[in-house]
Amino acid sequence: MLALVVWLNGTGQNMLYLPATVTVLEKVLRPALVYVFLVVCLRLFGKRELAQLNPFDLVVLLSVSNAVQNAIIGNDNSTTGGMLGALSLFVVNYLVVRFVFKHRRLDQMLEGKPAVLIQRGRLRLRALAKELLTKPELVAVAHRQGYASLDEVESCVLEPGGTFFMEGKTSDARRHAELLGRLEQLSRQIEDLRRGPPAS
Repeated sequence: MLALVVWLNGTGQNMLYLPATVTVLEKVLRPALVYVFLVVCLRLFGKRELAQLNPFDLVVLLSVSNAVQNAIIGNDNSTTGGMLGALSLFVVNYLVVRFVFKHRRLDQMLEGKPAVLIQRGRLRLRALAKELLTKPELVAVAHRQGYASLDEVESCVLEPGGTFFMEGKTSDARRHAELLGRLEQLSRQIEDLRRGPPAS
């Protein structure tokens, strides 16, 4: 193993050992602060970043990871420093998720509420504007979920995690078939009542 480290890094000194200028406490605090900052930013800037509706949203998410890299690891390029920073992120996330799980009101405050974009077949333009969504973007989401147009959608909800839940309209033919099925079932029950109880 040591031979592999030496082969990868020449001397093996800078790869595993933390530099003297970076303390372990700093390596733990940096990822925690960046984590809190990113959670707040995602909460403030809405659900569309998580939904990745267009290339711009994807570029932002990819760029953010690169932008905060130095804030997390500082000027430390060692493997140990990188693993310590990653471990800090995992621990902070575990503690936050566990705490939020026990406090549902705080969970709603951090994650936000679902946004109803289509209700009873009608597009809610104010809700779209609040989430910075355009009608063509919503049409693209409907296409990905198998709907030809928004006219086929009865309701659409944008969840706090950035996922869209769409429910299609019930067609007239389907309603007619359901009504016929219920009428047939009622006819059988009436026929059974007329025949009376079975003879013992």
